[in-house]
Amino acid sequence: MNQPSQPVTSRQTDPHPRLEETVLKHLAYPWRKPVAAHNLEAFRKLERVVEGWKGQLVLDTGCGTGLSSIALAHRHPEALVLGLDKSLLRLEKHTASIGRYHLERIDLEDFWPLARQAGWKFAVQAFFYPNPWPKPEQRLRRWAFHPVFPDALACGGLWELRTNWEVYALEMARAFAIATGVSSKVTPWCPHEPETLFEAKYLANSQSLYRWTGEVPEH
Repeated sequence: MNQPSQPVTSRQTDPHPRLEETVLKHLAYPWRKPVAAHNLEAFRKLERVVEGWKGQLVLDTGCGTGLSSIALAHRHPEALVLGLDKSLLRLEKHTASIGRYHLERIDLEDFWPLARQAGWKFAVQAFFYPNPWPKPEQRLRRWAFHPVFPDALACGGLWELRTNWEVYALEMARAFAIATGVSSKVTPWCPHEPETLFEAKYLANSQSLYRWTGEVPEH
């Protein structure tokens, strides 16, 4: 993390023109991908953690080394934070003691459908500096374009996205508005203290940061 970080560069400078078409398609046709065995096993571990918890749940997506999970636990003392990441290498770098947060290795594309089936609802879902996949042909790997997007929405909560690529935030805000009818703005972001290693690195390199939040309506 000590190497200089370059701003995101892309041929795409605005939200992709096929965003609305893609979101509507995924809303109309639920994703039926089979869940991988290792992800199902990881989810069963999470079920045992959540089973005895009576308070709110907060989801830290792509938690990396878990610094953001600690920050979220401090910000939401009434909640249990689930920090999830697909990289065992990143998770193994976590050195703090486990308290009111729990870190687990699992792929989010399998986690959200399982959480939806289990009826889990989150007070907050945090998306802190997801991989931007900035090439236009990589757009289906961004969460706004991903077929699991409706499953994530079904888990509710206040969504908070932070990114160093404004287009990513604009696409997420637009996809959220298409799916929920809730519109909200993307704003510049300058934290008092960095809450992830990426946030610290981007700030150290004077990169522009962006933040978006949107609350899933209760039905």
